[in-house]
Amino acid sequence: MFGVTSEQRSARLRARATSAGRAAGTTTQKAGAALVEAVGELAEAAVDRVLLTEERVTSAAEGRRRLAGGSDSEELSDKVQRVVMLATPIVRIVARGARLTRLPWAMIASSSVSIGLTVRTGVRELQVLASLVAHRLEQATGAPSDPALVKKVAIDLYLDPKRAPDPTDSRLRLVRLTRKWVLLGAFGRKTSTRAGKALDAAEKLDAKELAARWGQRP
Repeated sequence: MFGVTSEQRSARLRARATSAGRAAGTTTQKAGAALVEAVGELAEAAVDRVLLTEERVTSAAEGRRRLAGGSDSEELSDKVQRVVMLATPIVRIVARGARLTRLPWAMIASSSVSIGLTVRTGVRELQVLASLVAHRLEQATGAPSDPALVKKVAIDLYLDPKRAPDPTDSRLRLVRLTRKWVLLGAFGRKTSTRAGKALDAAEKLDAKELAARWGQRP
């Protein structure tokens, strides 16, 4: 182009690349926020279904037997599918952006299947854990368990069985839950070991104290 130096053309190209990068980053952030929201809706719906019934898991051993029996989360398949639909392109974008040259592209191509399996398994694990948490709370208080407290405790234990849940903080750790399901799913890793430890932790909860501290929140 007449009157334009090579330095000016390079500067324009860099500006366009920067603008495109910012736009892509904004799009990815929005997609990530939508994914966390979808995981939150799925997790809450999964626990709500458990609490609508009177059937409870009464011990960690029973919980393990139920998990060994397979998944029955088909009633939540639409919400699971939404999580998979939102997660798959994000995993692929992150893999490309990080230039994971050693990561087999066949693994990335099959990430939607792997994420779907992990999310379905995770939903079942969370449901069984929530049922045990609800049982412990109901036995300790003699009253129906608070759904918000059950969700809080179950998700906290599911993510970190060694850490005692803090009932004074009612926030659900949905970002960490999203990362766990999506990243473990993308790499084909199982969640069963952590779920078993979470069941053991739930069985040892001081449920009466948890309920009391929950009720003291401002």
